Amino acid sequence: MSKLVIVESPAKAKTIRKYLGNGYEVTASMGHIRDLPKSQLGIDVEHGYAPQYINIKGKEKIIKELKTMAKNSDEVFLATDPDREGEAISWHLANLLGLDTQAPQRVTFGEITKKGVTQGMAAPRAIDMDLFNAQQARRILDRLVGYKLSPFLWRKVRRGLSAGRVQSVAVRLIVDREKEIEAFQPEEYWNIDAVLCPPSSTKKFTARLFSTAAGKKLEVKNAEQSQAIVQALQGADYTVSSISRGKRKKTPAPPFITSTMQQEASRRLGFTATRTMRAAQMLYEGVDVAGQGTMGLITYMRTDSLRIADEAVAAAKDFITGSYGEQYVCPYKRTYKSRSATAAQDAHEAVRPTNPALTPDEVEKSVTGDAAKLYRLIWSRFIASQMSDCQQDTVSADIVAADYLFRASGYVVTFDGFTALYEEATDEKEKKETALPPLTEGDVLKLKELKPEQKFTQPPARYTEATLIRALEENGIGRPSTYAPIITTIIDHDYVEREQKKLVPTKLGRVINDLMMEQFPDIIDVTFSANMEKNLDQIENGKADWHKTIDDFYQGFEKNLLRAEEEMKDKKVKVPDEETDEICELCGRKMVIKSGRYGKFLACPGFPECKNTKRLVKDTGGQCPKCGSRVLIRHSKKGRVYYGCEKNPTCDFMTWNEPTAEKCPQCGSTLFKKGGKNGVLLCEKEGCGYSRPAQEKKG
Repeated sequence: MSKLVIVESPAKAKTIRKYLGNGYEVTASMGHIRDLPKSQLGIDVEHGYAPQYINIKGKEKIIKELKTMAKNSDEVFLATDPDREGEAISWHLANLLGLDTQAPQRVTFGEITKKGVTQGMAAPRAIDMDLFNAQQARRILDRLVGYKLSPFLWRKVRRGLSAGRVQSVAVRLIVDREKEIEAFQPEEYWNIDAVLCPPSSTKKFTARLFSTAAGKKLEVKNAEQSQAIVQALQGADYTVSSISRGKRKKTPAPPFITSTMQQEASRRLGFTATRTMRAAQMLYEGVDVAGQGTMGLITYMRTDSLRIADEAVAAAKDFITGSYGEQYVCPYKRTYKSRSATAAQDAHEAVRPTNPALTPDEVEKSVTGDAAKLYRLIWSRFIASQMSDCQQDTVSADIVAADYLFRASGYVVTFDGFTALYEEATDEKEKKETALPPLTEGDVLKLKELKPEQKFTQPPARYTEATLIRALEENGIGRPSTYAPIITTIIDHDYVEREQKKLVPTKLGRVINDLMMEQFPDIIDVTFSANMEKNLDQIENGKADWHKTIDDFYQGFEKNLLRAEEEMKDKKVKVPDEETDEICELCGRKMVIKSGRYGKFLACPGFPECKNTKRLVKDTGGQCPKCGSRVLIRHSKKGRVYYGCEKNPTCDFMTWNEPTAEKCPQCGSTLFKKGGKNGVLLCEKEGCGYSRPAQEKKG
């Protein structure tokens, strides 16, 4: 008996082959083998939106080999990924190879381990047509929008543009945020802090002005108010009027789902969503670990579910007991509620290590780079989720001075619990709390310093990849498999660009967004898009018909498109030029940024009288430590950012380290930052050698 198992990738095939042994042949389809044609719509809108699938160009050899292998096998098992996309690949393979889609030939693996593969192979099933139809409906909807809207944008703006059902909503979120920032009016306010000491101690602590002594909330809006309060506090006694003591606990974050994994990898490791998913795919499909062989190190990485298998919880608790002690094990069964997982999606587990006892230190003996870093993050998050709470004693002191009340608060960790291993990073700056010295009601404190400080309210922050993914998830836009492609698409199409990890809309992105807002408000409406995602989930759960879902959308969309064509007949939208400080050496005008076939470039706005163009470079503000010229942002062939001298190739200076605005205190050269938040600032001038921690203050 010969049995053929078909998966998507050679790496996955290699790992599974090891577990199945003799009698099985495992091969890879190399992803999708059929799709809608690129050169035409490929959907019969007049006859039930029937898709016209064709074999993907370049896959002829693989298809021929798969057909031969299937013909020579007694049984064929379709073992593609356990999600909508994987189900679609299996359905296409079944049709291409002449297999019965109702026969029990579909197997799925939640993890690529001996146990996971054995369980999967022991439970073959028919292809899940609801799951496939959900993928098919998404593909058809996206094709209808993209294929019908893109030519409209070509005619009304410029050729080569594209619109997408989900990407357009993501662009809208970024544009709306930018408009909020531009419209923001900062408001002045003042903090007044008192630096105090207990009567019999030299330990200083800070208390902040909170209210009047009578309890009326104070808002200090300007310097005059601040000065009047400081004046009223001259010579006042600072007396502890009340002390509140309590206890609080911090619970660990749940194990990762796709979105939170992408967010945390962005915050902690600086990974893009695409980079995170590439590393996660490698960990799932299998890597070589010394002493273990090839094995999948994590469960399936595209999931909305927070469910954890009982045996994984038990294994984690065994590890915690052995490594940290019994008191560090969560004494009860911790369950986490999934925010958006459908019944079908909840068949998966959360993203976790397949073997909790396999530590990152052990893995890093064999695995390096992104995969090793991501494994440490996934492993730490999962183990911490099964550890005890962090216990803290809190104290809050009210201090009265003249007619004002100051408040100080702090805490002491009495038991570190899960924080001994891992704490979740955040996008917002957290208010720092420290332990207060021993205080007693009635204590008259010594005033060391009274510090009034002018502040201004801040506009909302621009989106980063992490915060955009969170916004998409919270609004129900897209699904685990789509977050990374959405961000890649809007950047590749020049609708959005990255500026120091922030996502900023380009002028083109704003023009497209405004045009879509005016002519196709439904397409970029957050609620409308979220409802469409719910409809796709309904199809997946067998509660909605995919033909009707598409028809309900398309009827309104087609009318909208016809109306927009009529309204904008003979009209064209111009994308404003982005002016730079670069002066055209031929005519003296300020050059502008243009987009062409090969990307952006600088051009003289005096065209056609002046046809001067030059390469677009981005100045970092840093100076070359070799020759003193500008240091520019460059990109490697793989798209990685590095920094090089503008005089290249005459001057060969280049570095992966980011130039900063700071100068070296020893030689005056630009300081470069190496590493992330906890990295170092260093001078790259030959012979200098100056460096210091990045977070350490100057002087």
